[in-house]
Amino acid sequence: MIYCLSIVLDLTAFHSVFRWKLNGTAITPKSVSHYSLSGGNLRISHLDKDQDAGTYQCLAFNSFGTIVSREASLTFAYMENFKTHRRSSVSVREGQGVVLLCGPPSHSGDLTFSWIFNEYPSFVKQDTRRFISQETGNLYIAKVEPSDVGNYTCVVTNTVTKTRVQGPPTPLVLRSDGIMGEYEPKIEVQFPEIVHVAKGSTVKVECFALGNPVPSINWRRMDGIPFSRKVDVRKASGVLEIPYFQQEDAGTYECVAENSRGRNTVKGKLSFYAPPHLIEKPQDVQKPIDDSLVWECKATGKPKPSYRWMKNGENLDMSLSLFIGKAIQAVAPDFSQSQLRSHTMVKEGGDVLMECRPKMSPWGGISWRKGSETLQERNRVSILDNGNLRIQNATKPDAGLYTCVARNQFGVASSSGTLMVKEPTIITTPPSTLDVTVGESIVLPCQVTHDPSLELKFTWFFNEQLIHFGDHGGYFEKVGGQHSAGDIMIRNIQLRHAGKYTCAVQTKVDSISIAADLVVRGPPGPPTSIHVEEISDTTASLSWRPGPDNHSPVTTYTIQARTPFSLGWQAVTTVPEMVGGRRLTATVIDLSPWVEYEFRVLASNAIGTGEPSKPSKQARTKETSPKVTPANVSGGGGSRSELVITWEPVPEELQNGGGFGYVVAFRPYGATGWMQAAVPSSEASKYVFKNDSIQPFSPFQVKVGVYNNEGEGPFGPVITIYSAEEEPGRAPTRIRAKSLSASEIEVSWKALPWNTSKRRVLGYEVSQKREKEEAASVQRTVGNQTSAIIRGVRGSNTYYVTVRAYNTAGAGLPSVTVNVTTKKPPPSQPPAKVMWNTLNSKIILNWEQVKALENESEVTGYKVLYKRNRHSRPSVMETNTTSVELSLPMDEEYFIQIKPFGEGGEGSSSRQITIPRIPGPNAIGSATKVSTLSALSTIALSFTARTSL
Repeated sequence: MIYCLSIVLDLTAFHSVFRWKLNGTAITPKSVSHYSLSGGNLRISHLDKDQDAGTYQCLAFNSFGTIVSREASLTFAYMENFKTHRRSSVSVREGQGVVLLCGPPSHSGDLTFSWIFNEYPSFVKQDTRRFISQETGNLYIAKVEPSDVGNYTCVVTNTVTKTRVQGPPTPLVLRSDGIMGEYEPKIEVQFPEIVHVAKGSTVKVECFALGNPVPSINWRRMDGIPFSRKVDVRKASGVLEIPYFQQEDAGTYECVAENSRGRNTVKGKLSFYAPPHLIEKPQDVQKPIDDSLVWECKATGKPKPSYRWMKNGENLDMSLSLFIGKAIQAVAPDFSQSQLRSHTMVKEGGDVLMECRPKMSPWGGISWRKGSETLQERNRVSILDNGNLRIQNATKPDAGLYTCVARNQFGVASSSGTLMVKEPTIITTPPSTLDVTVGESIVLPCQVTHDPSLELKFTWFFNEQLIHFGDHGGYFEKVGGQHSAGDIMIRNIQLRHAGKYTCAVQTKVDSISIAADLVVRGPPGPPTSIHVEEISDTTASLSWRPGPDNHSPVTTYTIQARTPFSLGWQAVTTVPEMVGGRRLTATVIDLSPWVEYEFRVLASNAIGTGEPSKPSKQARTKETSPKVTPANVSGGGGSRSELVITWEPVPEELQNGGGFGYVVAFRPYGATGWMQAAVPSSEASKYVFKNDSIQPFSPFQVKVGVYNNEGEGPFGPVITIYSAEEEPGRAPTRIRAKSLSASEIEVSWKALPWNTSKRRVLGYEVSQKREKEEAASVQRTVGNQTSAIIRGVRGSNTYYVTVRAYNTAGAGLPSVTVNVTTKKPPPSQPPAKVMWNTLNSKIILNWEQVKALENESEVTGYKVLYKRNRHSRPSVMETNTTSVELSLPMDEEYFIQIKPFGEGGEGSSSRQITIPRIPGPNAIGSATKVSTLSALSTIALSFTARTSL
């Protein structure tokens, strides 16, 4: 796959001829169609991965010699697809660790890895239990849980091409032959024994372990030196990241994996290296004929650099120094290739070197003039052996035109340049130490005096790293509005902003800097190393280590606890009640026995409360006999000869131990001895005692107690519960039924005596059905009610009705059956030809009489429903005529409907009539005239309804 279409490698020179080499072999553009030269640039079109990849170098030569460029490497980023289309299932036990292999395809360019769980976009989230190596792409699960079962797909992304490919899914299944027991950590992800890290780069080393319980991963330096502030230890876990790597970061690091079954470690060395940096390099020289020359080349670097010399692009058999004997050249002084700088600037009080490098051989004499006067050496002014002019502690009078004159036996030449002496740049802001609190904002000043003809450049550094304004989350902002001010503001300061800030000011002639230390005070950091030293049934002794106080002493510690039954973390009671900032132990009291607890500690200072510590390991309080009895003990009901006792189970966190159960004690009311029964289930909520000797609805005294493996607990209060009762033994009498309308029947009866022979009556069941219907409809009443209305029946139908008394045992004997025929249905035709008009403040309505059909009840009257808006409740007016007069204010809009009614109920409604609002008295008068005219002409306005009320 090729992702670039063309590339240009650029190197230019003056009056030169160029050649290019690929992998040490000369390139001939004419022989390769997609190569071309443009000036000194090599253009490659239609790149080919196999043909064009390699190391390129440019050679430029003219009559004076040949120079070569640095080597440039051309590589191609690509990524192929996974070749395997199916992967075998990975079968593990619950609690066992597992490694799922990614096996990335053939590629070039850096890769990043992620894993899909079952279906996109559900990605595996890394935590203490799951880890994705960015070195191999493998997925590591420290301890498999049932929720991990499913398909896992490795996703590989090329960071250069942004191409993403997915591997075939790997099924993870659980074995059915048991659960894996606990075992010590096994480190599966290890970093190399030696890692070479370049100066200023960011290094990441990985470490992850399998184990049950899930191991914790911690890092430390073997030399005992604590990590610097740039290392975020809280984010370390499976990856230790060290940014801006320096010499002091080099050393041996150890990864510690630990759980309750043991610990394992792995060590590796981070080795510092720096690229070669020339500290002494050859300078252009001119030598007399037959003279000799030694050129020194020295560089720093780690590891130690190697050296090689080249002449006109060809390697010489030399190492550190180059010795040339009997140089032969005859050249008159010539400044054409090395003119003096036209303008040289220096600050007042500074040193300046004006270079004079004519080409001449043999080397002759060098003299200098200022203006027209020959320059003489004095305390501050000296002409060096190589001909350069040095002026120390420059003053304003030193400014002017300087000329370098070169002579040898073949001629004389000169070159001139102007020296300008500028005022020095001085930072007027004194060094300081600033003290702020988290959340505040502060201005860091940097103000200067300087030569007004020079431009200033302000640069800020934080802990020696350049600040890029606009990055860093928008915390840093330039606020120096004046030309001579480079102030910056830090907004909403966080703890991580503490450190050294440096303002560097630069002009063309000098540079100067000033530093300020910023101390950020904030809430304390999280305490560490939380341990449960001792635990009883209701107390736990804790110890911890302090975290950073962030420049404000810790005043108090707060302890919180969490259980499987609590809603998150809750504050707990301690001894002492207030844990002072110098105390690192406390005893938590009032805990529940036989409950697993986790504890964490929060530190507070004058600024606030910091982040909580990591939770302690789970610790279970000791068992003790139970103290809490079940709530809401009640009962009753059930079948004949039964005593039913119910309660709410005691929550698990209050059971105080294993083997929890209930003791149910009961006796007939007034008896002396108790009968008892054990219910050996913590989740039980009911006990039924059955005995044929139990009389219906007999009172019993009942109490429920508790017990566990540690012994018996208390009984709850004694309450009275009645045994099961019998159904009512008699049927209601004097049953009456009458039709109220086509849809309603009223049924009445005579009530039975209350509590007759302990067969209580709690109410009555009224059932009705039509002839030939198998199932009857039943509705219940409560208490001594002796009538009920049955709604929803059909008109002109005969219904058969019975009544029964009921109690908790069920319904008793049915009454005699009575029948009733419902009235005819109401008129089905709505009022027609509804007309209205207005007169003064009245609305007059008229409509045609509704005539009932043969199977409908006669119309006995009409209901007029009216309301002011669509959502209000209507008012009702009844009439037995076909007209009505409504006295209503006319400045409102009205909605009106008319319904006929008879003994069968209300009939169908007319369509809705909308009478529009007629505002103002003048408008009412006008409406009255129209209405009067309409009345005289026996003409009425009609309105067709659109919706019903």
